[in-house]
Amino acid sequence: MNDTLASFQKLLDIMDELRAKCPWDKEQTFESLRNLTIEETYELADAILEKDLNEIRKELGDVLLHIVFYSKLGSETGAFDMKSVIDGLCEKLIYRHPHVFGNETAENQEQVLGRWEELKMKEHKKSVLSGVPKSLPAVIKAARMQSKARAVGFDWENKEDVWDKVQEELGELKHEIETNESKEKIEGEFGDFLFSLINVARLYNIEPETAIERTNIKFKRRFEYLESKTIAQGRDLRSMTLAEMDVYWNEAKAQEK
Repeated sequence: MNDTLASFQKLLDIMDELRAKCPWDKEQTFESLRNLTIEETYELADAILEKDLNEIRKELGDVLLHIVFYSKLGSETGAFDMKSVIDGLCEKLIYRHPHVFGNETAENQEQVLGRWEELKMKEHKKSVLSGVPKSLPAVIKAARMQSKARAVGFDWENKEDVWDKVQEELGELKHEIETNESKEKIEGEFGDFLFSLINVARLYNIEPETAIERTNIKFKRRFEYLESKTIAQGRDLRSMTLAEMDVYWNEAKAQEK
C-alpha cells in the first residue's frame, strides 16, 4: 500500500513539474485534452479486445495521466483538485452500495443495479436516462439506455418475447423500403430494427459494441488476405469477378478454423 501511495504521489509531482516547465503541458486546457482523452479510452478498449494485458496496463496509465491532468487544471482555478475528485468518488461508492457499507441486502446484480439507479435519482432528481452521455457511440448509448430502463423495471417479462419485436421491426423496415422513397423514414425504421437487435444482445448477455467490433476485425483480416493474394497475382480487385474473390475469401475463413 505504501509503495502504491508513493507511486501516486510521484505521478502528482511529475504533473506539477510538467505543468510548470513543459511548453506543451503549459498550454493545455480541458477542451484541448478532451479529444485526446477519447482517443486514449479507445486505445484501452482495443487492448482489452485483444486481451493484451501488458498493453492494458500501459493504456490504463495513459488514462490515469488524463485524470491527473484534469485534476491539476481544476486545482489552478480552485474548482477542484485530485483529493476532492477521490473523496467525491469514495463518498459516491459508499452511498450507492448500501448492501456493502450499510444495512441493506442484495442477492444479485439486478437488485444492485436497480438500487443504484434509485439512489442516483435521489441525488440528481433527473430522468433515469439523463446519465447516459450524449457523445457515446450510438450502439453503446442504446445498450446503456436499455440497461438503465431495465433497472427500474421497464423490460420484457420473458426475454424470448424480444424476438417478436425483432420480427415486427424487420417487417416495418422492409415495408418502408418497398413502399416509401423517404430516406428519413427508412432510416427511422432501420434504427428501430437495430435497437431491437441491441435489446436481443442485452437480454442474452452479449456486448453489441464488442460483437460488431469483432466482426469489423474479422472482415478487415479476411479482406486484407484477399488483397494480398490479388496483389501477389499482379491483378487488381476491380478486374476480378465476385466468384474469383470468393475463392480467397473462403481461404481466409478456412485459416481461422
